[in-house]
Amino acid sequence: MKLFAYITIVFGIMIMTSCEQTPQKSKRMQKDLNAEQILSNPDYLAISYGGYRRETRDIQPTVEELKEDLKILFAMNIRILRTYNVRLPHASNVLKAIKELKEENPKFEMYVMLGAWIDCKNAWTDLPLNHHEESEENEAEIERAVELAQLYPDIVKIIAVGNEAMVKWATAYYVQPEIILKWVNHLQNLKKEGELNKDLWITSSDNFASWGGGEAQYHTPELNELIKAVDYLSIHTYPMHDTHYNPVFWGVSPKEAEMSNTQKLDQVMNRSLNYAISQYDSVVNYMKSQKIDKPVHIGETGWASVSSGFYGLNGSKATDEYKQSLYYHKMRDWSKENQVACFYFEAFDEPWKDAQNPRGSENFFGLFTVDGKAKYALWDLVDQGVFEGLERGGNPVSKTYRGNVKNLLLEVVMPPVKNEIIPNH
Repeated sequence: MKLFAYITIVFGIMIMTSCEQTPQKSKRMQKDLNAEQILSNPDYLAISYGGYRRETRDIQPTVEELKEDLKILFAMNIRILRTYNVRLPHASNVLKAIKELKEENPKFEMYVMLGAWIDCKNAWTDLPLNHHEESEENEAEIERAVELAQLYPDIVKIIAVGNEAMVKWATAYYVQPEIILKWVNHLQNLKKEGELNKDLWITSSDNFASWGGGEAQYHTPELNELIKAVDYLSIHTYPMHDTHYNPVFWGVSPKEAEMSNTQKLDQVMNRSLNYAISQYDSVVNYMKSQKIDKPVHIGETGWASVSSGFYGLNGSKATDEYKQSLYYHKMRDWSKENQVACFYFEAFDEPWKDAQNPRGSENFFGLFTVDGKAKYALWDLVDQGVFEGLERGGNPVSKTYRGNVKNLLLEVVMPPVKNEIIPNH
């Protein structure tokens, strides 16, 4: 009887201990998620994040301001942020803010795709550019990225070497693929040597053309080696820009003339989505033509809500909150269905991007305005109370246009009617 009682007591303690440890194990497992698990999870929404609230990056967001933004993004189910460089304090402060929020709230969960900016020799100077050699600053940029990944291994799950650093139209700074390959291999070697987490994923985030989805000039042996070296391909696709530069998909077809305006716009934005998907597919097809099989995710895509230039009233008539909302939801639905992570560009409007042109489209890619108003794409979340109690700069999260959809629609301009446009898939 004594032995039976002893066994019963021990067994009971084991059960109690197991029950007590289950939540701790759950938290531990949550923190130990790797890049592959995060990127392939359709419930883990991703977004590009700057958080700059002024007309210059000389005024950095404070850690408290970053925490305001992170709470808003967490509330709308964002779980992965993308940053762009580590030269400025921004990225390290984002990581610090995430760490503090996790300490304050055990349920808070956020991961980071850490960008390391890469330039060619003499970029951003008056000296002649050399696209075949790299800036002396690149080494220090990579070193800082490594330090941050080592300091925050539970948060930094991806390092991206360069942002649109290989695409030829980035004339101010682009480099050849072999320079990106050099640093990707360096980081992969640090993983092998145990200096970086073995599950940390290394990539470069670039235009779809740079990944082989475009012209033949990009199809080089060095690019193929780079595709082999990265853990996954992070591609950019911007149908909005091509409403001006390559508007083969853009416009209302004559056969849609009898439709309502909302039906016309739905068809127009379906074609915009399909155009983006075709660019995604072009990268996948090129990769497979090289007998390589790697995950391909979207590192950037977005749609501005304002433009005084190519995309506005006197241009392609692409930019307003209604079209932005259609693109956002269609892209989110497609990426979820296909388990493709999509770092939507971007979280908040950033007025520094085109400071000399206050209504330039680059300033208005955010899903939120600078003062924290949710654009039309997120009005349903406001209605659901998702942002209740949250604010930006002292302003509670509310709807643009004071929630008046009629006033919003008054600013929506129909795209031009075109006789020849590529059909919906």
